[in-house]
Amino acid sequence: MKAPARLQALIAEGLIDHVARQLKSGKEADVYVVRHGDETCAAKVYKEAHQRSFRQAVDYTENRKVRNSRQARAMAKGTAYGREQQEAAWRSAEVDALYRLAAAGVRVPRPINFHDGVLLMELVVDEHGDAAPRLNDLPFSEAQALQHHATLIGEVVRMLCAGVIHGDLSEFNILLAADGPVIIDLPQAVDAAGNNHAARMLLRDVDNLRNFFGRFAPALLATQYGAEIWALYASGLLLPDTPLTGRYEQRPGAVDLSGVLREIEDARLEEAARLLRMS
Repeated sequence: MKAPARLQALIAEGLIDHVARQLKSGKEADVYVVRHGDETCAAKVYKEAHQRSFRQAVDYTENRKVRNSRQARAMAKGTAYGREQQEAAWRSAEVDALYRLAAAGVRVPRPINFHDGVLLMELVVDEHGDAAPRLNDLPFSEAQALQHHATLIGEVVRMLCAGVIHGDLSEFNILLAADGPVIIDLPQAVDAAGNNHAARMLLRDVDNLRNFFGRFAPALLATQYGAEIWALYASGLLLPDTPLTGRYEQRPGAVDLSGVLREIEDARLEEAARLLRMS
């Protein structure tokens, strides 16, 4: 196929030889299958700022680092320059998270290069060498669901130990590769220690996994891995190989973290709806 304009720069730089086909078109990026020598890769082309909305990105971008105070002020004021820098920060967040998580041994696509708003990375494939499907496109036996859930809970823990929370983890952004699940789509990844919404996002990610795999293995629906993982992390006791039970007993007098977070989220949604009605 003819190379899209955003990929022509990578061809000119010799980073890819040609574009084979489009793999996915999303709200925030388009993904293409590309070739470089004997290697088949994925090229994620982020959409321009005017094609995307940051109205729902405030929780994710909290406490993200920028290069200087001018950028921070411009982003806060919403100037044209600030929006440009906000878009750049949003793109680089996924690149930074991928390199960080790959180094920590998390099951994510191997990043290869980032050039001119395009992320070049490993193409995740199934046992036939084809592009791996998303979990939501597949049925599972009870045993398979339990196995994949356990694998992904381990990856969530490994991510958290590396200081990262996915922030939008679900069956729609996990691929099933030949050797197991691979986590993708990380532009909204948050710093676990520096974001006030981190606990809520971690619980939501884990609940999404529980609810999806619970369709095939109902016993999972009673588990509380999210609360257990966050309690261990907050206490400084979480390690990548920490044994988990899926049970969480709130200590007498302790704050009901899940309940508090639900109340906060309900209040936030109510306020957003009020503002929408006023507008």
